Amino acid sequence: MTSATDDKIGADPATRSTALVERVLGSVLIAVLVLVAVIALIVEVLYLPLYIGGVAVPVTAILAAPVNLALVWAAGTVTSRLSVLFLPIAAWLAAFLVAASSGPGGDIPLRSDLGTLLLFLCGAVVPLIYMYVLANRPKPART
Repeated sequence: MTSATDDKIGADPATRSTALVERVLGSVLIAVLVLVAVIALIVEVLYLPLYIGGVAVPVTAILAAPVNLALVWAAGTVTSRLSVLFLPIAAWLAAFLVAASSGPGGDIPLRSDLGTLLLFLCGAVVPLIYMYVLANRPKPART
């Protein structure tokens, strides 16, 4: 997944087996992060219409930003490829679209209101800005 891991594949057998374990564990971590992104969206959607007293407070919409940012950061510990970093956010967005569409009984978990817009902006735009900054960061010179 990373160039350091790819460089180890042509080395001695002990280093190759370590590189293989790193690749497998990296793939498992990415799969777990995708699953966590979907579970996080489910919890965020369930608690989005939270009322404190008589006032609607979209707390989970605000919490979606650091949670999704942490998912992208955790994926960045395994790889630097942007397509792989995007996988947890892609799963979150797919689950968001499913929650925004009507189900078999005609129920729509996400309403068309300010809380849903805030959930989308915090949950999608903040990690995408982080990925944009990572993609445009100057690379250190190799010696």
